[in-house]
This record gives sequence, structure tokens and C-alpha cells, in this order.
Amino acid sequence: MTRRMMLIINPHSGRGLSKTALGTIVSKLCDADYSVTVYFSHDETPEELVYTHAEKHDLVVCVGGDGTLSGVISGLLRAGTAIPLGYIPAGTANDVAHTLALSRDPSIAAKKILEGKPVAIDIGRFYERYFTYIAAFGAFTGVSYSTPQSAKRALGPLAYIFGGIADVATIKPRRTIVEYDGKTIEGDFIFGGVTNSTSIAGFIKLNPERVDLSDGEFEIILVKQPVVLADFLDIMSSVTVHTYDGDNVNMLHASNVRFIFEEEVPWTVDGEDGGKHKKVEIINCHKAVKIVT
Repeated sequence: MTRRMMLIINPHSGRGLSKTALGTIVSKLCDADYSVTVYFSHDETPEELVYTHAEKHDLVVCVGGDGTLSGVISGLLRAGTAIPLGYIPAGTANDVAHTLALSRDPSIAAKKILEGKPVAIDIGRFYERYFTYIAAFGAFTGVSYSTPQSAKRALGPLAYIFGGIADVATIKPRRTIVEYDGKTIEGDFIFGGVTNSTSIAGFIKLNPERVDLSDGEFEIILVKQPVVLADFLDIMSSVTVHTYDGDNVNMLHASNVRFIFEEEVPWTVDGEDGGKHKKVEIINCHKAVKIVT
């Protein structure tokens, strides 16, 4: 019996997809034992496409960046379906692809989807929306969704770095109470991130030995406000050697976490605007989605 595949393509992700790349992907997938229906994310978002059409299919495959993947996963969870998901990365940073060691070569990625097996991974819930790899506040977090697509296409991950440099003047510490799995930490932080990834924005890396995508826990990274030069050097050292255990940078592990601020603080969720909040509760949805690796 022929299986049905839903193929969602965001042609504007990253530096854009060539007609050759698109043809390779569609041809490779159609050569397998699948009846493939192609959807382009123009008039409808990936989330709405999946929510509306996924249950008619046996496999969903998305071609795009981290934002496209996040939208597809949100649609699957909203629809309450356990259909496995294949991912062909075509974005700028491709953090999830780096974490899962997925190929950026369209032909190889498509082949691996047909040969691979679905693995369940954790997904985060931020209020009523879901995220795949990060929810964060503070320094540089607005860069991903404020950087023009034209800059991302021209510069790739460098667009985020240049955007971050321009963002330095706006950095300010946030007095924060962090409650996680029955524990509490309080301080003035310039960055706070709840992640389930070994890569953030393509250039910040976490030690893969300390990150498990399906252990039911997030990695929570908190960066304190540097007061003297030694503090700044300690932060840079933690980021460079991927330790995150210095006096100024902490990595925590928890299934649920709550942030309480003195004022409304802007958040980013999987690179998109997450709104401003005085209180945020983030919940780990354990092994909520199956992705082919």
C-alpha cells in the first residue's frame, strides 16, 4: 500500500532554495514508496498547513530553517497527531540540524529520511505555543527575528553576529527570580535561555555530552551582569570552552522552570518574537514529537 507524504517547503529560508535543489528533493522522495503532496508556505504558515492537513498523511517532511521546523512541530502538537517528521535543513543557522547531525545536502538529507528511523524528542511549551530548541530573554535574543531576510541570505550566520554587535548598546540586566524543579536562584542576568539543543544561532555551542534531547529536561543558561573585566573574561571563557560553570555563567537542568521579573521583559521563541512578560512558565513536553534521524 502506497504511503502518503506531506512535503512542506519554505522557499525563502536561508539563502533561498534553487530550482535544482527543490527538484532533487521532490524527485528523491517521489522515487520511494510514497505519494507526495507538496505544500509551499506562502498564504498559510507551516503550523496551519500541518494542523489542517497532516492527519491525511503517514509522514510529514519540511524543507526550511529552524522557524519552519518549529511551525511544523507546533502544528503536529496542536493536531494531536503522532505522525513522524522528517527535516531537510535549508535555513541560516540550522541549530536543530546541527544538534541532530542532519546533512544540509538536499539529496543526502532526503535519502536519510527514507532510510532513517523516528526518534522521540522533547519539546518546550511557552504559554500556549511550542518551541523546539530555545526560549530566551536578554542580550542578542531579538537579533534573529529583527535581522532582515536579505541580510541572512547574503551573510549567513554572520548576519546574527553583526546584528548582535549593533545590539550591545541595548543590553541591560534584568532582576530575575528563577524557580526550577523545587529550587530557586535569583540575580541580575543579561541573558537567560531555556534550550534543548547543542547549537544556538549557529555559533554558540553546548557540550553534546551534557545535552540529551529526550531526557525530559531542559538546559537553562543564565548569564550574570559583568561588573569588572574579569567577569567579562569569565563569560567569554565559558562560551569558548563550552563549560557554562563559571561564577558568571550557570547551566541548570530542569523539566519545568518559571521566571519572575520586576517589569515586562521581551522574549524570543525559536527565533521569533515571544512577546513581553513579567512571569513566564516553561514546561517540558517529554518525547512529544518523533523526528527521523
